[in-house]
Amino acid sequence: MKAITHLAFFAVGSALVGSAFAKTPEGWSTDLEKALEQAKKEKKSVLVEFTGSDWCAPCIAVKKAVLSKKEFTDKASEKFILVELDFPKSDEALAKKNEPIREKYEVEGFPTVLLLTPEGKQFSTFNPAGFMKVDAFLAHLDAELEKKELD
Repeated sequence: MKAITHLAFFAVGSALVGSAFAKTPEGWSTDLEKALEQAKKEKKSVLVEFTGSDWCAPCIAVKKAVLSKKEFTDKASEKFILVELDFPKSDEALAKKNEPIREKYEVEGFPTVLLLTPEGKQFSTFNPAGFMKVDAFLAHLDAELEKKELD
């Protein structure tokens, strides 16, 4: 009986954690086309995060530790237009809407971050779970931008 109680607690807790982070963080767009237009106007790159906000434990962890932090969004948005493309289990219509973009860029796992030029050309792909501190994530973004400019 104790095991069932613990299992139920874990399931409810996981659902609550997922729903708490399902909302797109402030400073992020959910429309890649508009973000690309904005990037052209502002001469910035585009950071696209592919997430499963209500089922993917690493996605939830990265969002909580880095992507939802004002410190991150303020600094990252100096050089990037930020886009979150969500594939939640609780909203099939949203997942279906984002699916053609996932297919176009051949994203196979979650979480995945793509860095794009304002024209939509991909210049970096990485798993953000490897950068669980704001400073480390920002340093990685700077390094990827530097590599792009050397090309």
